[in-house]
Amino acid sequence: MTLTSRFPCDDAPRNGVQATDCGPAQKRWVLAAAILGSSLAFVDGTVVNVALPAIQRGLQATVYQAQWVIESYALLLAALLLVGGALGDRYGRRRIFLVGVVVFAVASVACALSRTVQQLVAARAVQGVGAALLVPGSLALISATFPEKERGRAFGTWAAFSGITSAVGPLLGGYLVDKFSWSWAFAVNVPLAAIVMAIAWKHVPESRREGTAPALDVPGAVLATVGLAGLVFFFIEAPAQGWGAPAVLAALATGVASLGGFLFVERKRASPMLPLALLRRRSFAGANLLTLLLYAALGGGLFFLPLNLVQVQGLSATAAGAALLPFVLVMFVLSRWAGGLVDRRGARLPLVAGPLIAGAGFALLALPGTGASYWSGFLPGIAVLGLGMAIAVAPLTTTVMNSVQPQDAGIASGVNNAFSRVAGVLGIAVFGALMAAAFEPRLRAGLAGLPADAVAAIWNQRDRLAAIEVPPAMGAQAAEVVRDAVQQAFVRGYRWIMVASAVLALASAAVGAATAPGRRTPTA
Repeated sequence: MTLTSRFPCDDAPRNGVQATDCGPAQKRWVLAAAILGSSLAFVDGTVVNVALPAIQRGLQATVYQAQWVIESYALLLAALLLVGGALGDRYGRRRIFLVGVVVFAVASVACALSRTVQQLVAARAVQGVGAALLVPGSLALISATFPEKERGRAFGTWAAFSGITSAVGPLLGGYLVDKFSWSWAFAVNVPLAAIVMAIAWKHVPESRREGTAPALDVPGAVLATVGLAGLVFFFIEAPAQGWGAPAVLAALATGVASLGGFLFVERKRASPMLPLALLRRRSFAGANLLTLLLYAALGGGLFFLPLNLVQVQGLSATAAGAALLPFVLVMFVLSRWAGGLVDRRGARLPLVAGPLIAGAGFALLALPGTGASYWSGFLPGIAVLGLGMAIAVAPLTTTVMNSVQPQDAGIASGVNNAFSRVAGVLGIAVFGALMAAAFEPRLRAGLAGLPADAVAAIWNQRDRLAAIEVPPAMGAQAAEVVRDAVQQAFVRGYRWIMVASAVLALASAAVGAATAPGRRTPTA
C-alpha cells in the first residue's frame, strides 16, 4: 500500500499529499504547542548550563561528571530522536508528543530530588528519552498543519518565540539557583509542561502517516545509542583516566564498531530509522552536515561560556543567565524575517552569511581574559553570535523540511534534530578533551615555585578546572598565586575552544555555499 500523509484539518488531500489549510486559530494553537514543547528541551539545556557551577559545587562533582550531567541527556535525546519521529508518524504525532511531555516532566522532578551526581545523571538520561519524543513532534506538527508556502514564516515564528522562552528560562533558573537551590532549575520545567499538555490535549489535532506502518528499527536505535555512548565516554573519560586506559580504548572500539554496524543495518532494513536514501538528496544531506558543524560549535562553546562567567569572571547564576539575553533577543527579532528569506531569496544566502557571522562571534568571544568586563569583553561576541544564528536557524529548518515529501515530515524532523543533538554531544565531549589539553600544562606552569605539598593539593583537583578549591591552610600569598594560575589556565583552554568553534562555523558556511539551494526561478 502506498503511504500518504493524513493532515489534521481536512481529510481531503490536495494534489495527493497536501490537505487544505487549517484555519488561522487552529494554526496559532499548533504553533503555541510546538513552541512551548520545544522550549521544554531548549530551556532545560540553557538552564542546566547556568546551574552547572552550583551543581558541581553542591554535589562535589568533577568537571567530567558535570559533562555527564549534560551528556546523559543529550546522548539519549540524540540517539532516540529518529525513533521519536518514526513513532509520531506511526502512532500519531500529537499522542507521542504528549507522551514525551509527560516523561520529561516526571524526569524533571527526579532531577530536582537527586542527592548524588549519579542519581542526577540517571534522571537526566530519562529526561533525554522524553525530549526525544516531544522535539521531533513539535516540528512535524507544524509541517502537517501549514502548507509549504507558509512554512518558512511558521518555522521563523517557531524559532523566534522558542528563543524568547529559552531566554526566560536561564533568567528564572539563575534566580532560583542563587536564591534557593540548583534543584529548582529542574523543577521549573513542571508548570511549563502542564501548560503544553493542556494546549495539545484540547487544541492540537492528530496527524499520522496512513497505510501500513513500518516496523520500528530497534536494532538501529540500540546500535546508535551504544555507538554514541562509546565515543562520548572516550572523549570525556580519556583526560581523567588516560588516553591509553583499557576502559577508554574499549569504549572507543565499541563506539566505532557500533556506529559501523548501525550504518550496515540501516542499509539492509526495509524501514530504517535513518533512511540513507534521504541523505542522497543534495540539499537534505548538505543541510544536515551544516547542522552538525554549526551546532557542534554552538553546543561545545556554550557549555564552557557559563563556567567562565561564573567561576572566572565572578558573575552570579542570575547574571550568567542574563548574559545570553542579547543572543536570544537578536534571534527573536530576526528569526521570522530570516525564515522569509528562503521564500524570497532562496536558502544559500542565509546559510552562508549566518554561519560566517556566527564564526565572527566566536572569534570575538575568544578575546576576553581574566577580570574582563561583560559589556566590552563578552557582549559584542554574544550579540554577533546571535545575529549569525538568527540568520541561519530558520532557513536551515525550512531547507530540511522542504527537501522531503510531507509524508516524511516526522522522520526528516527527527533526522535533523538528531544531527543537531549529536553535534552538541560530540562538541561538548571533544571540547572537554581540548580544554584538558590546554588547561593542565598552563596550570602546572602557573604553580611552579610553590611548595610540593601545595602543588599536589591543587593538581589532584585538576579535573574540577576553575572550580578548584584552595586549601584553607594555604597562606594568603600562595592562595592568590593558585587562584591566578587556575583562572589563567581555564581562560587559555576557553580561548582554544572558541577558536575551534569559529573554525567549525566557517566550515559550515562552506557547506552551505556548496549544497544549499539558491533562489527559485518563478514559473509561468
